Amino acid sequence: MVIDLIDGTYELFRHFHGLRRFTKGEDRPYGAVAGVLNGVLQMVEGGATHLGVATDHVIESFRNALWAGYKTGAGIEPALRAQFHPLEEGLALMGVAVWPMTELEADDALASAAHLADRDARVEKVLVWTPDKDLAQCVRGDRVLQVDRKGKKIRAESDIRAKFGVVPALIPDFLALVGDAADGYPGIEGIGRVGAARLLNQHGPIEAFPPQVLAGRREEALLFKTLATLRTDASLFQDVEELRWRGPKRGFRPWAESIGAPGLAERCLKAQSKLEGA
Repeated sequence: MVIDLIDGTYELFRHFHGLRRFTKGEDRPYGAVAGVLNGVLQMVEGGATHLGVATDHVIESFRNALWAGYKTGAGIEPALRAQFHPLEEGLALMGVAVWPMTELEADDALASAAHLADRDARVEKVLVWTPDKDLAQCVRGDRVLQVDRKGKKIRAESDIRAKFGVVPALIPDFLALVGDAADGYPGIEGIGRVGAARLLNQHGPIEAFPPQVLAGRREEALLFKTLATLRTDASLFQDVEELRWRGPKRGFRPWAESIGAPGLAERCLKAQSKLEGA
């Protein structure tokens, strides 16, 4: 079986801003939610059987207590924020496994789900649907892959090495050194992508660096590595069969109608019928 793991928060942002090209600034209250559900349903219609969607129920996480500059929900437009929880509700009613994260982030959920699925011998491949460079650390050989839908790329371990200059296991170290503006930490001044890759390939992880390499910046680099390291211990499911899509729940049709997307319900029932007839 193939496991599809989707970054719901990224997809919500993508659809919200994408719709603005057509709505002339008049945001549809549930437009982005409908867009994400449509994308997930398209995957089911295309043959996906086991899916999970991770969301940031809130943007903040345990990392905010470690670094004052870490990303927060400040600045998120109200019209977008108002669709966070309806997305989770809609996914659950559509019968899709959804993981709303609070203390951890959606990225941690994706990493945890990939880790759990990778351990199951029944699983042939795990596809992590997000372009987020943090998730590159989850890639394992050609078994756990990162799918960048926007860039139209599927990245195996060799592709991660080609893109960043380091193997997936060293991505947290790489980000610690070069920084991640999206997440709000600066990295180590004077070390760029090429220099970071050279140091990591020469010495291994930051903990193995000779003392003189980072000097007084070592502790800061290790802190940034903690921020960049995704957690894999979230208890999301006991068995990958919990991710099997079996059709929508009873309340999905009225819910879909309430957001102005009744066609989603019809398509779900059609997909379910096809599944049951297979």
